[in-house]
Amino acid sequence: MAQALKSAAKYPPKTVRVKIKRYSPETGREWWQVYEVETYRGMTVLDALLQVKEKRDHTIVMRYSCRMGVCGSCGMVINGTPRLACQTQVSMVASEENPEITVEPLKNFPVVRDLLTDFTSFFEKHRKVKPYLIRRDTQEQENPKTEYRMTPEELLEIYPYSLCISCGLCVSACPVSASDEGFLGPQALAQLWRYTADVRDEAWRERLEIADDENGALKCHFAASCSAVCPKAVDPGGAIQMLRSALLKYKLGLWKKRKISEPVPPLEPTGEKVPLPPEAQTLPGVDLEAMEREPVVIDASKLLD
Repeated sequence: MAQALKSAAKYPPKTVRVKIKRYSPETGREWWQVYEVETYRGMTVLDALLQVKEKRDHTIVMRYSCRMGVCGSCGMVINGTPRLACQTQVSMVASEENPEITVEPLKNFPVVRDLLTDFTSFFEKHRKVKPYLIRRDTQEQENPKTEYRMTPEELLEIYPYSLCISCGLCVSACPVSASDEGFLGPQALAQLWRYTADVRDEAWRERLEIADDENGALKCHFAASCSAVCPKAVDPGGAIQMLRSALLKYKLGLWKKRKISEPVPPLEPTGEKVPLPPEAQTLPGVDLEAMEREPVVIDASKLLD
């Protein structure tokens, strides 16, 4: 992110060549197409692609939405590296010496058309790890009276993995996903660890059995390319290593979840009124209780004058 902010202050080349890998599902043909784009300071690769689509070639197909690095829709391979197009400044990937930007669809995903890829298998694997809290007492979970107890330290253990936006960049960079379609992949395994480590969850044994599958955590080669390209610094590679460590200890009978959090007891009213601080005291002559009892009347005729 710091690099992106620094690059946003730089001026890119006045004109860049955007080289897009195209694909037609009707004919099965693949080809490269080059477009000249006039740039400006702060222009992102997504801005450049939208300029091409709006002014030069309406047939280019791609996925995008929020334009602010939150939705994860605009993942693509830019100059050989999986990136979010909306977070990638043109000045980061193009220079006066080499004013060309190559854009390809994410690798390790079926291509639908041009830069648009199919995430069906990605989300099937995500669902397989059960990415939600599971409690034995379903009545307690579905009809909660209070929240589950969790310390700040326990939250920090899982917080980085909760930042995942399911953009697929880690899967695109993963060499194991490239050679084995059955591999769960870094995104799903990182989320598996996120819920296994969550003190509010009670399905840790079930998730560790999923991780112990032939396509699970032990198939990871720890190339760490997934962590290198993650736009949210989730570090799925590190999550998989912690998952593997827990799995090994679990199989040896040496690992058990430290604790399962319980709901916080409801607060009992004391009947004591806490006085307002001096800065929150009402003005003399103002009766708040009387104001609350009086109905609010708005004269609509005055609003129309």
